[in-house]
Amino acid sequence: MNIVVLVKQVPDTAAERALSEGDHTLDRENTDLVLDEINERAAEEALTLKETTDAEVTVVSMGPDSALDAIRKVLAMGADRGIHICDDRLQGADVVTTARVLAAAVRTVADVDLVLAGNATTDGQASAVPAVVADLLGLPQLTHVRELDLDAGRVRAERETESGEATLEAPLPALVSVTEKINEPRYPSFKGIMAAKKKPVATVGLDDLFPDDTGFLVSRTRVVEAVPRPARAAGIRVTDDGSAGRQLADHLIARKLV
Repeated sequence: MNIVVLVKQVPDTAAERALSEGDHTLDRENTDLVLDEINERAAEEALTLKETTDAEVTVVSMGPDSALDAIRKVLAMGADRGIHICDDRLQGADVVTTARVLAAAVRTVADVDLVLAGNATTDGQASAVPAVVADLLGLPQLTHVRELDLDAGRVRAERETESGEATLEAPLPALVSVTEKINEPRYPSFKGIMAAKKKPVATVGLDDLFPDDTGFLVSRTRVVEAVPRPARAAGIRVTDDGSAGRQLADHLIARKLV
């Protein structure tokens, strides 16, 4: 069985984040970068399946040179090989372009049975890339999954929704996106870290993935302006002298909240 897991390197959510002055995209050069936490859980699920199905796991990531660190971490966790999509022209790529490039990279892996991804990344949180990748690859998609099983050429998943729980099932090959509830990722061992240095990582660019497409459109949108979020204003303190209820009602009415 061949499993592909899609991961992304993102700014650490615990660190200060800012937008670049030029194109108002997230400034990735002046912040701490880490493997996205939900993508890491997708990687853990791939490795758990590898242990029970004797699968080979390929980790795919799109990003600048630093994204290789995210790939190496998953290799240290136990993945077999990596594909690093690195091309300066992809800076600021939108959801559609990102999905198109990832789908093209997945096609380079022979006989893929399962594609795993996080349902969202902590930087963009669009929650759309896995679904677009599945559509481009012509695969059934099982999204927002919290529990996953493979059996007899089929994938079965449990999804938690606002109104309850749902069970999804599809034939392989398929694409599954997972939530943060799917598992707890393992820590790479020292042996795994050393072994990761020798595992193969192929670096590809747009010309490799789309040799016949000379007019590749990286983004269909652009941010024209960005302003800092205003500071939170002080609240209104109500002293209860017997009229607090009326004051509160008047306040809500004045703002058309009731």
